[in-house]
Amino acid sequence: MHPAQPLSLHIVVYPGFKALEAVGPLSVFHYANVHLVRRGRPEGYAVAVAAQARGTVRSDTLMALEATEVLGDGWAGPGGNVLPDTALLVGARDIEGALAASPAIVDWARAAGPRVRRMVALCSGSFFLAAAGLLDGRRAATHWGVAARLQALHPAVAVDPDAIYVRDGHLWTSAGVTAGIDLALALVEEDYGHALALEVARDMVMYLKRPGGQSQFSVQLASQATAHRGMQDVQAWALEHLSEPLTLQVLAGRAAMSERHFRRVFVQETGRTPSAFIESARLEAARRLLESEAALPLKTVAARVGLGSEQALRHLFLRHLGVPPQAYRERFGD
Repeated sequence: MHPAQPLSLHIVVYPGFKALEAVGPLSVFHYANVHLVRRGRPEGYAVAVAAQARGTVRSDTLMALEATEVLGDGWAGPGGNVLPDTALLVGARDIEGALAASPAIVDWARAAGPRVRRMVALCSGSFFLAAAGLLDGRRAATHWGVAARLQALHPAVAVDPDAIYVRDGHLWTSAGVTAGIDLALALVEEDYGHALALEVARDMVMYLKRPGGQSQFSVQLASQATAHRGMQDVQAWALEHLSEPLTLQVLAGRAAMSERHFRRVFVQETGRTPSAFIESARLEAARRLLESEAALPLKTVAARVGLGSEQALRHLFLRHLGVPPQAYRERFGD
């Protein structure tokens, strides 16, 4: 599972790129290198910043990054000797302005996309890949706030506005800003295994969603508390079926285990009971709906997350957050 040589990885930026989308994944790969060295192994990633020209590239904040690699025909040229293993293209607040100002990045993506082992677009960076035609006929994620625009501009792309990230072949795309960290952790897991990815996630405290922030919910990180593949699969499936009855019998059946054995293994692997996991998942899903859909009736929110009534939703919020759902919506809703 451990590659023989460090994997080359380029973070592709341009004037006005979102700083956190670049720095978040950079931190993930840095922590991965730190943990590998602590294990007595060589660093796993050789990370560089790439742009249309070498030098300082300003972000959307006071932060700037120093580009040491240049995009262009030579970079994506024949033979592939100078291509990175993985390229990550970050997004921008004004993504259509960025497209207009940096058309060469679309040309670069079109040329380099088929040649790199993994082409990644973070948040609205998916617009560059779509403009290059790389996402036609494929499923893709982007920030929920521009998902409809991406779909309108590129009807051949199957835009998924709810996914935290999407992998379609060698193309990876992510949702809003911090979802790029989720995607980067998934890359580390693919390259060096679940245990290393989990160590990095723990370092970065990547298991809770901030109220009022990114609307997507990370299924990947919700199931990272266990290396047991069967428990991961059950958790991921449950998070996609919260509106359904998720009894111990249902979950155990999904895992092809007896109820008693399933509960014992689940607690052993995750540190909490199946019912506690489901309750936490339903709370997070309800919070997400209250934050993003101001007109949705509370009884509908309750139904969508598998709670029997508006009263059950109220009890859940009071028990865990100390506020009723309506008060939570008023504080954190859009």
